[in-house]
Amino acid sequence: MNKRSWIFAGLALSAGWAQAQAQEPAQVQVPVEERSRAVQQGQYRAGMAHRELQQARHEAKLAEQDVLNLRDAHVAAQRQADHYKRELEAAEKAQVAARNRLSAAQQAYDKAVNAVDAAHRGVPAAGQ
Repeated sequence: MNKRSWIFAGLALSAGWAQAQAQEPAQVQVPVEERSRAVQQGQYRAGMAHRELQQARHEAKLAEQDVLNLRDAHVAAQRQADHYKRELEAAEKAQVAARNRLSAAQQAYDKAVNAVDAAHRGVPAAGQ
């Protein structure tokens, strides 16, 4: 190749390189102040997000503890309810027995009063 060919090839190559550079997205140089402000804003947002994360963790732990405490309270209340239910059933049985004794005592009393009345009148009491 002669000198002209080399020069032409060099010019074509450099023109192609320039065109390739023009097609690439230009990297915009952001001023230092803007980058600093962007970093500070990002740090602020990250700090706020971290505080929210910590708060959410704390609230989750409290909620979990509430669930555990209320489960324990529910079990204790269920045991107490079962205890009172057994006491109620026993009291109801005692009430039935007391009513039966009252009825029997009322009948015995009525019979005795009738016997006294009959004796007073000189008539034999029924059932004697």
